[in-house]
Amino acid sequence: MNRIRSRDANARFRSVVLPHLDDAYALARWLTGSRADSEDVVQDACLRALRGIGNFSNGSARAWVLTIVRHTAYTWLHKNRPAAVVLVEDFEAVNWTQSIELDVETPETALIAQDDATLLEAAIATLPAPLRETLVLREVQELSYREIAEVTGVPIGTVMSRLARARGRIISIMTSGGPRQN
Repeated sequence: MNRIRSRDANARFRSVVLPHLDDAYALARWLTGSRADSEDVVQDACLRALRGIGNFSNGSARAWVLTIVRHTAYTWLHKNRPAAVVLVEDFEAVNWTQSIELDVETPETALIAQDDATLLEAAIATLPAPLRETLVLREVQELSYREIAEVTGVPIGTVMSRLARARGRIISIMTSGGPRQN
């Protein structure tokens, strides 16, 4: 009987969690700022998801998985990093070319596009964690407001407010020439 339940749980895990691993890694990367740390976070999140797969109630699998990744990332950050250090440090390692398709015709336009992407990454990294995660969930992960509210555990109005503030700060930073270096 346990073998049947175990097989069912494994099959359900494969169908619910595995299709969203790329999104899980992307979110963990934005929250931890490190590829290696994000791998640790996602591995731990997958273990948590496997243990809790019976609690998944056939809602949005993507939102459920990203909620687990988010909680796991914050637990990991709390244990492994001082509270003041939660920013993305390695901007070059974030590969925006996977998520932004550019029609580049010349080396000059390619360089300008790369510079703009680097500035945008740096601007996003300067946002406080709640604004950064909300912006990443909406603009990178393309979650709906309702899904973001579910993942972050805040009301939809708070999601909208955080998005507006995050976008405003990004616009301000980008129009002033990028984030200031200390």
